[in-house]
Amino acid sequence: MSGWPDDWILPDWPAPIAVKACVTTRLGGMSQAPFDSFNLGDHVGDAPEAVAANRRRLQQALGCQPAWMSQIHSATVVEASPQACPTSDASWTGTRGVGCAVLTADCLPVLFCDLAGTRVAAAHAGWRGLAAGMLEATVAAMHTPGTQLMAWLGPAIGPASFEVGAEVREAFVSRHAAAVEAFSPSRNAGRYMADIYQLARIRLAACGVSAVFGGGFCTLKDPCFYSYRRSARTGRFASLIWLD
Repeated sequence: MSGWPDDWILPDWPAPIAVKACVTTRLGGMSQAPFDSFNLGDHVGDAPEAVAANRRRLQQALGCQPAWMSQIHSATVVEASPQACPTSDASWTGTRGVGCAVLTADCLPVLFCDLAGTRVAAAHAGWRGLAAGMLEATVAAMHTPGTQLMAWLGPAIGPASFEVGAEVREAFVSRHAAAVEAFSPSRNAGRYMADIYQLARIRLAACGVSAVFGGGFCTLKDPCFYSYRRSARTGRFASLIWLD
């Protein structure tokens, strides 16, 4: 991976050699405060020319064509296309050189590949999308048994930072009883601390995906990442996966 910025994150998982993936950080781009500096989101109020320059730099570094989406916290999955920007929250591809890309700033990015190294996918899983079945929809769209897939959980808000209301807890526990273990009482009455990584693992396990890696990040605490909870006016970093 020579030539890539040293601060970009490479997933630590046993993916097939044809599968490439990375996560950008907020460092090393053209955007000015409060989007400084490698903002890739074109919907947050940043200067369009800065976002365009950052996206060009990304594509040059990766050697693939990122397929962007207009994300709305849905459970919609599409086939990735660099020529389109569909309203969806996950994409998949079996075409080499096309990068499935999701933009986040506290929500959970989940990268998928099959064990044969012939299909990849990326999903944007904030709690709303996660509760709505985003990961299940992505697995279904890959047309591959869950036992033949692996997933990597990218940087999201950590369990010590993610406070939610009782309605969020109920949305998960009503679907999977095991989800109760992903919530602990907050110091604030009627509120809970949620572990979005554990919630994702429960959902993936229900789809037969047991080879799950990653997690352990906290976008709110780590200034290398954008965080909506830290600052509502902020940029977005990207998690991407493609076939080389």
